[in-house]
Amino acid sequence: MQAYAVRRLALTAFRSYPALTFAVDARPVFLVGENGAGKTNILEAISLLSPGRGLRGTALVESARRLPGETEPLTPWAVAATIEGPDGAFDIGTGLSPQPDGRLTERRAAHINGVAAPASTALSETCRLVWLTPAMDRLFLESPGGRRRFLDRLTLAFEPGHGRVAATYERATRERMKLLKDGGDRDWIDAIEAQMAASGVALANARARTAERLKADLAPLTGAFPQGLIAITGNFEETRTPGDEGEARFRETLGRRRRADLEAGRSLYGPHTADLAVTHVGRGRPAAECSTGEQKALLIGLVLAAARAQARSDAGAAPLLLLDEIAAHLDAPRRAALFDEIAAIGAQAWMTGTDAALFAGMGERGQGFYVTNGALNPI
Repeated sequence: MQAYAVRRLALTAFRSYPALTFAVDARPVFLVGENGAGKTNILEAISLLSPGRGLRGTALVESARRLPGETEPLTPWAVAATIEGPDGAFDIGTGLSPQPDGRLTERRAAHINGVAAPASTALSETCRLVWLTPAMDRLFLESPGGRRRFLDRLTLAFEPGHGRVAATYERATRERMKLLKDGGDRDWIDAIEAQMAASGVALANARARTAERLKADLAPLTGAFPQGLIAITGNFEETRTPGDEGEARFRETLGRRRRADLEAGRSLYGPHTADLAVTHVGRGRPAAECSTGEQKALLIGLVLAAARAQARSDAGAAPLLLLDEIAAHLDAPRRAALFDEIAAIGAQAWMTGTDAALFAGMGERGQGFYVTNGALNPI
């Protein structure tokens, strides 16, 4: 199976790193160090080689290294990497550029093989990434928004254009609400709702395709990682019709709901209300009702299924897996099963932990580094 793999990574003024450049081979990587050593910062840097705000989800400016005495970060950060993919190796980089007054903004630049490119397009179409962080352990207990973002991240690994479609839908939804509040021209509202319908149906269809792909690869994940049954729920999903008919019905519904949405102050119908429902097949219970350990295992199973499905796709390759503090709360059998699954998929997984012993089961299948004082030293 083919896989995306980082072979060289360079950070400049990125969080705790003034500058760091190191090379690895295509095997999984585990980073070991004390809390606060900068392990997660490296995973975050890699995550920013994809669209969005990375695995921490913070403002892009917050990733800039703040120098002593600075009330706000002023030094632009940059991340560059050489990555092997299904079509060979390529160089990719992204970072923030200062305004003429020296201030940083949320806008960033990107380049592929030294050629500048729009960040959203370049980053979505060149590299595939999926991640898990400790903050996601409560994914099944918190609001639907987190689960939608998780599903969209998995979908982006299969369909690079998904991010653009989602952005178009979100922009059209905001513009529609503004026009409704301002008493905008009816023809203009019609046009915005047509755009909202087209992008909304495409958004929902892509999510549905991802769910079907995951179902096929969740079935073998038994034992250490329980099989999950997944479904996309919500008022739009229950009435969704693919294709032109679906767009027409969505437009009609939006037209009927203008007064209700205006009174509510938000759009109450559409794929932005969807939720990802996950059921523990063995227990026959929703994930939210399972134990903390079972929820973690279900979540890992979803990520592994996505990586396996991506690797098995017609023109795909296993995505980069960023697994922050993944081994700390897994018992020995589940750690061994995780390492075996990663090896079977052929993915380059980047994992972090405070104890090298947690990764002993990787053996020669992985490569480890101690992270101390802004430097990486082989284990």
